[in-house]
Amino acid sequence: MDSRLVRGGLIIVAGVLTGNVLGVGRVALIAYLLGTHSYADSLAVALGPLDTFNSVLINSIVFAFVPMLTAVEGEARTALFLKLTRCFVWALSLISGAVILAAPWLMRALAPGLDPQYFGTAVNILRILALSTVSGGLAAVHCALLYTDRRFGPAAFYQAALNVFTIASALCLWKFFGVYAFAIGYTAGATAQLAIVYFAARSGLKTSGIPACETPWREILMKPAFFVVYAAGIGLNITFTRAYATHAGPGMAAALDYCMRGVGVPLALLVNPISNSLLPEIARLRSLLRLREALNLIDKTIALAALVAVAGCGFALIFRQQAISLLFERGSFTADSTRLVASAFVALGPSLIGWSLIEILARSLFALDRPWPPVIAALIPVMINVAITLRVGPFHPEYLGLGASIGLMSGFLVLFLIAHTSRKRWLQQG
Repeated sequence: MDSRLVRGGLIIVAGVLTGNVLGVGRVALIAYLLGTHSYADSLAVALGPLDTFNSVLINSIVFAFVPMLTAVEGEARTALFLKLTRCFVWALSLISGAVILAAPWLMRALAPGLDPQYFGTAVNILRILALSTVSGGLAAVHCALLYTDRRFGPAAFYQAALNVFTIASALCLWKFFGVYAFAIGYTAGATAQLAIVYFAARSGLKTSGIPACETPWREILMKPAFFVVYAAGIGLNITFTRAYATHAGPGMAAALDYCMRGVGVPLALLVNPISNSLLPEIARLRSLLRLREALNLIDKTIALAALVAVAGCGFALIFRQQAISLLFERGSFTADSTRLVASAFVALGPSLIGWSLIEILARSLFALDRPWPPVIAALIPVMINVAITLRVGPFHPEYLGLGASIGLMSGFLVLFLIAHTSRKRWLQQG
């Protein structure tokens, strides 16, 4: 308990656990109100990709700028932080505006087989959700500063804020806005979390009389580029599967989204505490040229994560039907919905193993300033997924998640081999 790494990990575990317990409640409420009908599909194809995009953006900002902020101190750190904030206010506003304007065209790519009667609903949901990108990205900049100071508490409850506001909005506004209440709540939750980390990061921070930051704008904008490519490659894996599922008939995209809760909860509990608390420690060891210690720490972490992931995946597969029935089978979510989701989970559930391992190893390598291996490995899962899904999907829709699972495990194995074959060269360079 005297270790800052352990304390930070435990704080993040508490936040992630709270967020995911509330997330189960959010999904249970969606199941109760929407089941596996077409309105559930319209919410899934808009909320799923946008949530993935926000996660890519947030993780990219955090993993790009925590090492950069760690490398400077005092007024220089404050100046860099303020410049980052100004930069991303404009960049994120442009991204959000572009998504709002291009929503109809984006939705044709994200849900090509969606029932035309519900297409307009999905477009409007995406437009409402796009506003959350500005809040989420700016919150990530403030989280990077908090992580640099080993202050994990305010940032750890991001997902909890999203879920609390989404649930509250759905309960209070359902009669007035219907399915749009979920999107309104999600956006409000992102704004609330920005307010929390804003005041936490800036309380006591001296911002007047700070010298100008010498870091060029180009470097600031390009710094997250490698992680964006990596995270986008990983995110496309599930996004493609969900988009293709709209061809499999009403309810299939929603069924995969319910399955993602069974994968996402243990994934978040395993990856976020480890990677977010490990990142500053690995960055510190790298700055001290103690690369051997950093690599040994990564190996131990991967071994532990593999044991937990395999055990968790086996448990989830064995008890999937009972868990889905217990959590979701009420209201519009019928026994037929339970069977559909349980069947889809058989193929998608094992993705937990490859996904958690590739995330932990890739984020560790980013902290070591070795971005190319994760970027290369991130392209493998989606290519394998596309090849398998296009072949299997039309004949066995319940196996749509198989390509994602095999692709993620293949990506991890490739990344693991690259990291270990390059180790001797990295130590010599260090």
